[in-house]
Amino acid sequence: TELMQTLGMAGGRFEVQLATLPQPTAHGLEEVVFAVAGHAGTSPKPLAKVASGGELSRIALCVAVITSQLGHAPTLIFDEIDSGVGGVVAHTVGQLMARLGKDRQVMAVTHLPQVAAQAHHHWVVSKSSSAQGTVSQVQAVQANDRVLEIARMLGDAEGESATLAHARSL
Repeated sequence: TELMQTLGMAGGRFEVQLATLPQPTAHGLEEVVFAVAGHAGTSPKPLAKVASGGELSRIALCVAVITSQLGHAPTLIFDEIDSGVGGVVAHTVGQLMARLGKDRQVMAVTHLPQVAAQAHHHWVVSKSSSAQGTVSQVQAVQANDRVLEIARMLGDAEGESATLAHARSL
């Protein structure tokens, strides 16, 4: 609930509810329900029924941040956990992922420059096709190449000075 406040869900709440089942099952007498209220003034409802894709991504990140403090998973992998967010919220997602990376390895697939800029290391995955087939490539980017890649992610295809300055500031 606390982290939701920083991810564009002010007033939102997250609850774990235990619903009693009419008959015992292999998993016990209760069903665990994750419930969420996306903003102030609403009551928590089952996550699967009320959360948008972006809200699901942000809540998943909150759960990952909180539960990572409880365990010792050496590596966390996120595949576009930042989908459906942008702007300041994307920057906060990047900061949370960087926080996770302080005591473990975090690997993330992202299309957001605000998230990519927070990483300690940055790789670009690209594909090229020819008559022989499609080939994927992974290339590390560093220093000025990284600034150019962040600028490209911001939408700059021409090396405009304002976008390059924004990329450097990220």
